Amino acid sequence: MPNNKLYGLEIIRFFSALAILIFHFQHFSFVGQAPNNFALMQLPFYDWLKPVYLNGGLGVQIFWGISGFIFFWKYAKVIEQKALNAKHFFVLRFSRLYPLHLLTLLLVAGLQILYLQSHESSFVYGNTDWRHFIPQLFLASNWGGQGFSFNGPIWSISVEVLIYLFFFLVARYFGASLFISIAVLLICTFIKHYNLTESFIVDCLLYFYVGGMTAALYSRLERTTYRKISLLIAFVVTTCAPFIFHLSNTSFSKILLFCYVPFLIYAGTINISAPKKYHGMIAAFGNMTYSSYLLHFPLQLLMVLIFEFFGIAIPIYDSLFFGAFLLGILLLSYVTYRFFERPMQDIIRS
Repeated sequence: MPNNKLYGLEIIRFFSALAILIFHFQHFSFVGQAPNNFALMQLPFYDWLKPVYLNGGLGVQIFWGISGFIFFWKYAKVIEQKALNAKHFFVLRFSRLYPLHLLTLLLVAGLQILYLQSHESSFVYGNTDWRHFIPQLFLASNWGGQGFSFNGPIWSISVEVLIYLFFFLVARYFGASLFISIAVLLICTFIKHYNLTESFIVDCLLYFYVGGMTAALYSRLERTTYRKISLLIAFVVTTCAPFIFHLSNTSFSKILLFCYVPFLIYAGTINISAPKKYHGMIAAFGNMTYSSYLLHFPLQLLMVLIFEFFGIAIPIYDSLFFGAFLLGILLLSYVTYRFFERPMQDIIRS
């Protein structure tokens, strides 16, 4: 594999995004901002997908950890050595995140206006007013506990962009050493332990920097004799931990998840051998995660409006509908990445 791409992480990103899509499939049961006569255990393939239906939203934390790994692996040293300036770093992030965010924000805003013509409240996510729209324009929708609004899943990206800024400033002026990362984690742990804030920002920092420490471990062990044994340990933990999750209580599960993510990420650094013709396909799985994350709610809202227009009840418990929705959003995500996201990135960066 090329040394600038870890395809195991791309696959983990894809399945994390898929878990969020399945978790949010329940949106189809909503009328306004609450489910209507909803039977969770009747959802398609519930016996197999029960953990995902209940906890698929935890894919967000895995995304944060992978982001930390990638940023430390690719950017930490060049930022520390001042080989990458703030403007270039901003353009790289802006071109990757903002075009699709703006498109989906405007799309959801328009569709919610249509939805409100026949309902007392907006679909799933409230706060669809100008006071919440302005922060959304600047990817600042969840910096101060404003609540979910418009394209709700953007909340995690809104938090993460603050962490990008924090990461750049710390790496630029204090360095990206292991000591700095441990210091950040200790401060965040202190804040969480004493409940000094309920903000998602601290959670994102924790997962981002534990991902960064995993990148440091990977860099140190990559070409050593300990590489194989460290991978074996990561795979054993990754495989066995879900059974412990199942037996643990809710509060302890949060601690387990935080400890689990670095092992999962490290397992994803395994060198995957595949014919060259499949490299693009594997990379595509990772590339389309952002578009699937931002597009699935607008697509759900559009489908709800179409079904209501024709007076048809959404067959939320039908397995064919479930499969068609997942396949449709994945195909739409691929097309969006190839013909919108990537071209917009090229235009902005040039």
